[in-house]
Amino acid sequence: MGQHRSTQRRKPTGRADEDVLTRTIIRLVSKFGRYGYRRIHWLLEQDGWRISLTRVKRIWRREGLKVPQKQPKRSRLWLNDGSYIRLRPAAKSHVWSYDFVMDRTHDGRAFRMLCVIDEYTRECLAIHVRRKLNSQDALCILGKLFVRHGSPQHIRSNNNGPELIAQAVRD
Repeated sequence: MGQHRSTQRRKPTGRADEDVLTRTIIRLVSKFGRYGYRRIHWLLEQDGWRISLTRVKRIWRREGLKVPQKQPKRSRLWLNDGSYIRLRPAAKSHVWSYDFVMDRTHDGRAFRMLCVIDEYTRECLAIHVRRKLNSQDALCILGKLFVRHGSPQHIRSNNNGPELIAQAVRD
């Protein structure tokens, strides 16, 4: 016929127990949602199935099964459905936010900015720029803003980075 041997393919025949095994795997996954394919393979072996791990992995991938991401730890702001309550500003000077922002000048030298905003009015209360900012600078700026605008009921910060000053602000 003039055809190359590699163009001839044998049609794969599925195993007789493939559908039953797939339904069993899906049933176990729906019952034990945090188990991966290795633990499901172990459960199948406990039920009397004599199958290889690679076969379970192949079915697992073919069915698009995944272990869900681990949910974050629940703190006082988290609800049962995974959402959380964020304090919404109700009036001017109710909630202020501050954050440190870093950038570089054209010559590569770093500088930092302390930005303070009123979340209700979206007014920028202060942008303080220096090459180096520490917790004492932040406390001084917040103190001046308290004198000028009055103290807010709540202050929010992201608490990330080397300038962790939340404890100093609380004190």
